Amino acid sequence: MFQVRIHGRGGQGVVTAAEMLSVAAFVGGRHAQAFPSFGSERTGAPVVAFCRIADSPIRSREPIVAPDALIIQDPTLLHQVDVFSGLHRGGAILINSARSFEALGLGDFAAGFPAERLMTVPATELALEHVGRPLPNAALLGAFAALCGLIQLADVQAAIEARFSGALARGNVAAATAAHQWVRQQQRQPAEATDA
Repeated sequence: MFQVRIHGRGGQGVVTAAEMLSVAAFVGGRHAQAFPSFGSERTGAPVVAFCRIADSPIRSREPIVAPDALIIQDPTLLHQVDVFSGLHRGGAILINSARSFEALGLGDFAAGFPAERLMTVPATELALEHVGRPLPNAALLGAFAALCGLIQLADVQAAIEARFSGALARGNVAAATAAHQWVRQQQRQPAEATDA
C-alpha cells in the first residue's frame, strides 16, 4: 500500500486534490481511498488530506501517520507545521514552489533523502498560466505522477476531466501536463550534467 499525505491551507482544495488522486489511481486499475482530516475549516487554516493506493482492497480508515509521499501545496507551512512527521527516509516530497529545497531552508533535512525523491514545482504559477486561478491541485498531481510513477499522466487527466468540464478541465489538464513535463525535465538535468 502506498500512502500520501497532502498539506495545504483551507480554500486551496486540499481535499479535492486527494479525491482526484484517488480517482486517478482507480482509473489506473488500483484500489484507492481519499479522506480529509477535519480541524479548523476556515479559509487559510492548515488542512491535511490523505490518499491510500493499493493493488488490493483497502480496509484501514485511520489517518496516515507514516506516509510514503508528501504533497505540500503551501510552502509557508514548511516552518509552521510538522509536515514531515512520520515520513520515512526513502519517502517522496513534492513541494509547490519554484525555489529549491536549499532556498526553502530544507537543505540539511533533504540531505537524508534520495535526491530523485525530492522535487519542487511551480504549480501555482502553472495553474495561473493555464487555468487563470492560483489553484495548484491539478499541476501537483501531474508532477506527482512524474515523480513517483505510481499513476500515469493519462490517469490524472481522466480524473481532472471527471471532476471538471469545458475550459476549466482543459486548463487543468494543461497545467497537469506542464507540471509533469517540468518534473521530467528536472529529472533529466542531473543525468545530462553527469554526461557533460
